[in-house]
Amino acid sequence: MAAALVLTPAPAGAEVVPRAMAARRVLICGISSFWGQELARKLEQDSRVEYIGGIDTKAPTRDLKRTEFLEADVRSPVMSTLIPATKADTVVYAGLLLEPTSLSSAAAHDANVVSTLQLLNACEKAENVRTLVVRGSAAVYGADLAAPSFYPEEAARAGSERSRYQRDMYELESYFETFSRRHPQVACTILRFQPLIGPSVDSPVTRFLSLPVAPTPMGFDPRIQLINQDDAIDAFYMSVKKSVRGPINIAGEGTISMTRLLRLAGKVTIPVIPPLMNQALKAARVFGTKELGKDFTRVICNGRGVDVGRMMDELGFKPRYTTVGAVEDYIEKSGSKRVISSLKEATIGAG
Repeated sequence: MAAALVLTPAPAGAEVVPRAMAARRVLICGISSFWGQELARKLEQDSRVEYIGGIDTKAPTRDLKRTEFLEADVRSPVMSTLIPATKADTVVYAGLLLEPTSLSSAAAHDANVVSTLQLLNACEKAENVRTLVVRGSAAVYGADLAAPSFYPEEAARAGSERSRYQRDMYELESYFETFSRRHPQVACTILRFQPLIGPSVDSPVTRFLSLPVAPTPMGFDPRIQLINQDDAIDAFYMSVKKSVRGPINIAGEGTISMTRLLRLAGKVTIPVIPPLMNQALKAARVFGTKELGKDFTRVICNGRGVDVGRMMDELGFKPRYTTVGAVEDYIEKSGSKRVISSLKEATIGAG
């Protein structure tokens, strides 16, 4: 059963408490995830952070020196006593299941909704909390052919709801928005990440580029936008250092066409009529590739771009890599070969 969230309106005239420059106490929920561990690693290098705690059902695999591991399920009622006990002023939620391909839609919905409600209920009881940062997804916009070239943050509900996952993102964000309105002393930041790409991250993009043959939508050349894995963690870290209220799009500048992406990666492509893309991608899984997820499948077919002005102007973060640069960096560092070029060289050598 979902935990009940009881919200108490803030007193009339309540003002936002400015973030002090004193030592910080940060609690990361979902510490065993890639996001949680990488964020903790960066926070450990920051002398202004006096305490780092990590909550999860399993311990992180990285050798973290200063992070205290607290074994607990975010969905458990124990969170209501655990978070206040840490005296954390900043709570980071890195454990949302983004594109949870290993679970059914219903199970993923239950896990995300229950954990969100329990976390917010616990934060309400923690008097020291002044900042709440949530790792979210640009999937909240969907991926439609009629979409704008770059979605601004306020356009999240302008598109049509195409999937259960997209509706989940709507619902989760609405909980945090409600919490933020009721508790103006807490600055809530929701980071809407575009898909990650990098040599050491398992993401829908890297899975797609690992396919021996890449299905592409016949008659379409969508433009997609990505974020380098290191830039993504740096943006995550910056959001903890600097409070910015509301949703923020996180992505590399610019976009790349699907044709150019696959050409740079040296992939062999096979055109497929759009209604059959799901079946084609499922068929490709016989090579051992994990499922890409419904959101990224729509991105492959229709593309998606987001406006990053707020990220740079208000968060004060500028990614080192553009979308194209992130792709080129991935190809260079992952040891990917240009299949077409390799075949040509082999042919010339054989002659």
